[in-house]
Amino acid sequence: MKTFLIILAVLVGIIVLLVAIAALRTLLLKRKTTSYSFSDDLARSEDYGHRLAKMVQYETASHRDDPEVDKFRGFHKVLEGLFPTVFAKLEKVEIDGNLMMRWKGSDPSLDPLMLISHIDVVPAEGKWTYPPYSGHITDDHRIYGRGTGDIKSGVFSFYQAAEELLKQGYVPKCDVYLGSSCTEEIGGDGAPKLVNWFKQRGIHLFMLSDEGGAIVQDPVVGVKGTFAAIGIFEKGYGDLKLSARSKGGHSSTPPKNTPIVRLAAFENQVEKHNPFKVEFTPAVEQMFEQLSPYVTNFGLKMVMHNLWLFKPLLKRILPAISREAAAMLQTTIAFTMQKGSDGYNVIPEEAWVTANLRYIPFQGLEESNRLITDLAKQHNIDTEVVLATEPSKSLDLNGVPYRMTTECIKKVFPGIGIMPYVVTGGTDSRFYGPICDDCVRFSPICTTSEQLNSMHAVDENIYITTLPQAVDYYKELIKIQQTR
Repeated sequence: MKTFLIILAVLVGIIVLLVAIAALRTLLLKRKTTSYSFSDDLARSEDYGHRLAKMVQYETASHRDDPEVDKFRGFHKVLEGLFPTVFAKLEKVEIDGNLMMRWKGSDPSLDPLMLISHIDVVPAEGKWTYPPYSGHITDDHRIYGRGTGDIKSGVFSFYQAAEELLKQGYVPKCDVYLGSSCTEEIGGDGAPKLVNWFKQRGIHLFMLSDEGGAIVQDPVVGVKGTFAAIGIFEKGYGDLKLSARSKGGHSSTPPKNTPIVRLAAFENQVEKHNPFKVEFTPAVEQMFEQLSPYVTNFGLKMVMHNLWLFKPLLKRILPAISREAAAMLQTTIAFTMQKGSDGYNVIPEEAWVTANLRYIPFQGLEESNRLITDLAKQHNIDTEVVLATEPSKSLDLNGVPYRMTTECIKKVFPGIGIMPYVVTGGTDSRFYGPICDDCVRFSPICTTSEQLNSMHAVDENIYITTLPQAVDYYKELIKIQQTR
């Protein structure tokens, strides 16, 4: 008993010492705050807003069963009308509705910079306050319409940046490409076609800038302020179809364990007992570390600033309290479509459900799919992989492209916080890995949480007063290439 008490006392002492070290480190951490305000140049904001409205007013919804190439070529005409200098002076490359403009630099030995944002949007459904393709601008400086946030504002901003620089006679040091696919929202082959164009010419990009992160408010519970969320890698994507079969039959004499029952049991098991590992990636560790100086609550700040001690605790707590945190720490699965028989009184010979997975790098598609397949077998369910792509390569946080990005952000948005970020959705960037080692997923558009939630939903909108700084950001990103 005495030995046990001694061991217990030693363990308690060690814990107290570790917590004391963590507390001291937290006390020594300098408090930080952010500052950000929308552009006060209303004349410039309104001009940009009305020009963006013309892009929104042209409907560019993409559909899996209809490429509608001519529709997207029509949108290219809209862009040509809005940015005549770009189309007059840059080389145009058009591949099946996907568009790319090449701005020739002064030094052909340098690898190019590429700025991309897709031109297609999701269909506009539901009841909107203003018509979804009106581009309506309100008195509080919001522009409404499908594509305002996702992501015609991005396309507008880098085209406008190029237009203004060209009018000033600016010549970039390296080639600069402005690229837009018309199939991003449907996971189509638009971006791969542009990538193949580079492959055929042996061109390797120095840096790619795409959507993925944005300028966000109060990004994490307990963290107040405005931050530039820079996506440094993108989770993989997978669609699985899980099928349960039987001999079918009449519902008046039902057997046990029918296909729908087996599928329900399987789905319930996955939902209640997470099969995937929960780990902190370097990106999430960096995010917590860089956010910790902005936390006001001492206890939360101590936890975030001392992951070396509190990481095991956070791995248990975070997935339970935040679905956003869960998505950054593990592979996720969501059941999306389901079908049984076509009759109310018919037991199906086959029932199926689809599952959408987003793979984390430390547990990629092969291991994650195997876990789900093994669980499905326990319920006599077959698994078919419909589509699967691995997570992207991570951006080097010590590399030149990341440094250039943060320098541009700090110059255009003084006082803003920087936050590395895991992109849990899908972007065109994932296709560019073979021709680009450094893909930066950041769009310089400031959005509120309400505006983020409106993307792909009703009443999508952004503030037009965010556009001047977005244009200025792309100008700086183009010009900073002169320093390498």
